[in-house]
Amino acid sequence: MRFRDRAQAGLELAEHLRILQEKGTLPDPVVLALPRGGVTVAREVALALGAPLDVLVVRKIGAPSHEEYGVGALAGDEPPLFDARALELLGLTEQDLEPVVARERTELRRREQRYRQDRPAADLCGRTAILVDDGLATGATARAAVRAVRRREPARVVVAVPVGSHEAAELLRGDADDVVCLMRPSPFQAVGLWYEDFGQLTDEDVLDALHGD
Repeated sequence: MRFRDRAQAGLELAEHLRILQEKGTLPDPVVLALPRGGVTVAREVALALGAPLDVLVVRKIGAPSHEEYGVGALAGDEPPLFDARALELLGLTEQDLEPVVARERTELRRREQRYRQDRPAADLCGRTAILVDDGLATGATARAAVRAVRRREPARVVVAVPVGSHEAAELLRGDADDVVCLMRPSPFQAVGLWYEDFGQLTDEDVLDALHGD
């Protein structure tokens, strides 16, 4: 089974979360999208739950010689969250990655300003923060997001995705109060394999999802 696109995946995820909401396990929810890919999914969730939609920008920290290989992640004002095992395998130290971290921090700030358009971040204190992305591969960015959100004192933190690896979903159970993952295919390989349409989203796509009708 594959999702047609992120919107359809969002509808299916939203239906599952709406049932949980009716059972009383998602009181006073705020939906936080991890852009760019998570915003289309999150919009459907927010509409179904009648919840406000905001963004939480997270940036992957890639290895200097292979940027697609994530060795950590950044979220909010938090220090980087590194994968110690990945660093050891590549023979890297946190100091080696300081230029990468600085570059990603700059991009994180640019996106926050662009997406939020000077609006303040949603107040999460005492509420249920639902972090939504289009999928979980290693779980590194989601873990960084959970850590940043905890600082804002929500009552609960829930990570919700249409698809993810079994390993990442289980790893996140140690960080979040709940992990909702509709599909955990094995072998997993990559998030994009489980979507028929997994095209790259632009900043304009994100703005349309956040501020459009």
